[in-house]
Amino acid sequence: MESRPYDVLDSDEARAEAGDNEQSLYHIIKPEINFEPGTSEYDPRVYQSAAEHFQMFQDKGWLVQDDEENYYIYAQTMNGKTQYGLVVGAWVNDYLSGVIKKHELTRRDKEEDRMKHVRACNANVEPVFFAYPDNVLLNELIMRYAATVPEYDFVAPVDGFRHQFWIVSNAEDISAITAEFAKMPSLYIADGHHRSAAAALVGAEKAKLNPNHTGQEEYNYFMAVCFQASQLTILDYNRVVKDLNGMTTAEFIHALEKNFSVTCMGAGNYKPAKLHEFSLYVDGLWYSLTAKPGTYNDQDPIGVLDVDISSRLILDELLGIKDLRSDKRIDFVGGLRGLDELKRRVNSGEMRMALALYPVSMKQIMDIADSGKIMPPKATWFEPKLRSGLVIHKLE
Repeated sequence: MESRPYDVLDSDEARAEAGDNEQSLYHIIKPEINFEPGTSEYDPRVYQSAAEHFQMFQDKGWLVQDDEENYYIYAQTMNGKTQYGLVVGAWVNDYLSGVIKKHELTRRDKEEDRMKHVRACNANVEPVFFAYPDNVLLNELIMRYAATVPEYDFVAPVDGFRHQFWIVSNAEDISAITAEFAKMPSLYIADGHHRSAAAALVGAEKAKLNPNHTGQEEYNYFMAVCFQASQLTILDYNRVVKDLNGMTTAEFIHALEKNFSVTCMGAGNYKPAKLHEFSLYVDGLWYSLTAKPGTYNDQDPIGVLDVDISSRLILDELLGIKDLRSDKRIDFVGGLRGLDELKRRVNSGEMRMALALYPVSMKQIMDIADSGKIMPPKATWFEPKLRSGLVIHKLE
């Protein structure tokens, strides 16, 4: 029944994965599959169908409400590395006041879509992904549970990552977790900015509409999985571009030499080895590009980012791509797909060049969030993604 999150696959892929499984969560989180192919995911009937299926899942006993409030531990293992998260209720006021910090801009249309889904289901069906500063006490508590038999333990299809899940129902452990989170000055949104915004805005909306609002209602909280920052894996988020803005390859390479030290690395895959180094793939060859001193500001949490350097000095200055969110000449490839996917997109003739970046660090993300600044678009790719459906938070 559990599934990949709604925003990592399209309607056709969700329809294929759901198949004839009436218990697939895609009937709730990708409810356009309940209609004829081609139905818009924003059709009002689609949101209503999500609510109807959510109720049916409960009526049939496929989803069962816990009798008591619990925390949950959710572990994910990718390539032999495990990260342990705590499933919690994040306080809406913490989001609205900036205690829960963001590093990306959100788009209102995407917020509104998720708000409609939360309103229709009256629930947070999918969690958001937070990071918190490393905490010794919480880590010791989590490891104690991790040594026991989990409630769920499975390897997901498609990506082959392992997912494990434990219930924390012991009153002392619940109190200890609550106390440790109360001491934290901030939490950081790693992935799920639109879901966070939508969940918080619906919670605030419900508070405003309730004349008997006390602050204790379930809608004052939204569901998040919080991981220790040092455990998280951030992959590179790479770029492919359709043309060289009228330049030949030789002219483009020459233009790059103004701000970068350029070295041809040959036909074999070449991955950036350090901050401020980029890998360019064009005409069957890989090049190492190292940003020259003075082209970035190490004291500026945004200016030091490779996504900013490449956006300013390559995409904007040389290729005329001003807006990464809207320009149709550029596309983005998550690092899980590897350098071979970049080569494929270029070698097929679909794209003219590819640019691979060194991954952003969690410290950089937290520094930016703490400074109140916003990262450039398409800067981070977290993996593995949270599975949806292991736990759901109703707002009533």
